[in-house]
This record gives sequence, structure tokens and C-alpha cells, in this order.
Amino acid sequence: MTEAAPRLFCFGLGYSAQALARRLAARGWRIAGTCRDEAGRARLAEAGCETFLFDGEQPLADAPAALAGTTHLLSSVPPGAAGDPVLRHHGGDLARLAGRLAWAGYLSTTGVYGDRGGGLVDEESALRPTGERGRRRVAAEAGWRALHRRHGLPLHVFRLAGIYGPGRSALDAVRAGTARRIDKPGQLFSRIHVEDIATVIEASIARPRPGVAYNLCDDEPAPPQEVIAFACSLLGVPPPPLIPFAEADLAPMARSFYDDNKRVSNARIKSELGVRLAYPDYRAGLRAILEAAGA
Repeated sequence: MTEAAPRLFCFGLGYSAQALARRLAARGWRIAGTCRDEAGRARLAEAGCETFLFDGEQPLADAPAALAGTTHLLSSVPPGAAGDPVLRHHGGDLARLAGRLAWAGYLSTTGVYGDRGGGLVDEESALRPTGERGRRRVAAEAGWRALHRRHGLPLHVFRLAGIYGPGRSALDAVRAGTARRIDKPGQLFSRIHVEDIATVIEASIARPRPGVAYNLCDDEPAPPQEVIAFACSLLGVPPPPLIPFAEADLAPMARSFYDDNKRVSNARIKSELGVRLAYPDYRAGLRAILEAAGA
């Protein structure tokens, strides 16, 4: 009797999860997951994914049937004011599934570390979030870890820096005319290319270590205005003017991203998982996006 192919179920088959799903599907994995609306469901179905509706407000219909046969589980659904919707609606389903899973992952954010004044953080650093979004993430991580401790969910936490890739990069902002160069002296942001996210998660699946957390970022945190200037140079257009942070007319959410200033260590993904980043800095990542678009 032929053994069934592994099945990845993603709560939130979004940008990052789809990058992983494409790779696993090419290796014969079965892919299933949730999306928020029928339009997204139709697009994912065309790509060969088994899809289910889950908007975070109502539970997944017939969750036991949707999760049946799942060997690997990933959640990329962000928490809201009421907490993590996956845990709120389906914590019990996950507890019952835990013993049949080979691996589980939760996509969190490096925002859980808060502001360090440009200092370095690693996975053992205390979680001291600055804003409400970061506090929600810390609470969500704690909820997922509780499933690991109490029910043996083989959990791995991935703390992602700023995600970019095809269709979501400084190149797109420059082309759209929305790019701005905001200058806040000393400010650094870490980033991670979406394909490197998939590489790290694949490596974790191959070398599971339940209970661990990994930082996902490239090797070079950089001021955001430098990234925009480099994107402009690649596109052969003049960069937008430099605007002092104090004078920038930013929406509250956009301004909140500047509250945290830190450097994030990615040493663990290299030492424990043997990961070699395809895009170790934003320059390599943006060049590759532009070259692929040209091809």
C-alpha cells in the first residue's frame, strides 16, 4: 500500500505561506489551508491547493474534516484585539491533532523584542514589545507555546523581520510613486526575502526541534531611506527627497514602525538549520527581483 504524501495545512495561505507551499507541492506534498474570501479561495484552488474559508471571526466549518490527514501545520494568521483567532476558535482541534503532527510552525514577528536603541537581540533576549501589535504577538506566542507544553504540539516559532519579495518591495513602491525617504538618524530595520523564509521553514521541517524559536532576517539591517535610494538607482530614476522624521506626515501605523530600533541576530538559523541565505542583504534581494521581472 502506497504511503500518503505529507499534507501541509496553513491557517492563512498568504504571501509567505504560499512561497513555502509552492516548494512543497513541487516535491509532491498535498497543500491545504485557509483564505478570507471566495476570490482568494478561487485563486488558490487554481494553484492546486485545497482551500477553506476562515476570516477569523467565525470558526472554520467542519474543522476536524478540514484538518484530517494533516502531517504538518503552519499558522500565519495575525492576532487581533480579541487575541489569536486560530487559538480562539480551534485551540481544541489543534490539541486533539497534536499527537498526529510531525511538525507545526507559527509565524510571529521580531516586533516582540521591542525597541533596543539599535542594540542586538537574539532568540534568548527578553520579549519587551513597544506597541500594542507587539504585545498581541507575545500573547499569541504564549498561547501556541501552551499547546506545545500541555498537548505536545511540535511547535516552532519563527520571528520574521520585514518581509519583501516580488510584488512587495521597494521597487514596487518606487514604481507606484509611493516611496518616501524618511530620515531618522540611527534608525535600522531588518528584512527577509520571502524565498529565504521558505528556505528556513523547509530546513526546520527537515530538522524539527519542537519548542524552539528562530529569528528570520538577513545579514544587514539598514536605514529605510538607503533601501529606497538603492531601488531608485536600479530603476534609473532620481530618489525622492529626504524628509526628516520629525517633519514626515505619517499615518499612526506607519509612524509606529519607527518606534523600534534594533539589530536582529540570525545566527541560529545558520548554526542549527544550516541555512545559507540566497539574499543576505537588500541589495541582492532587489537585484534578483528586478532581474526576474525582466526575464
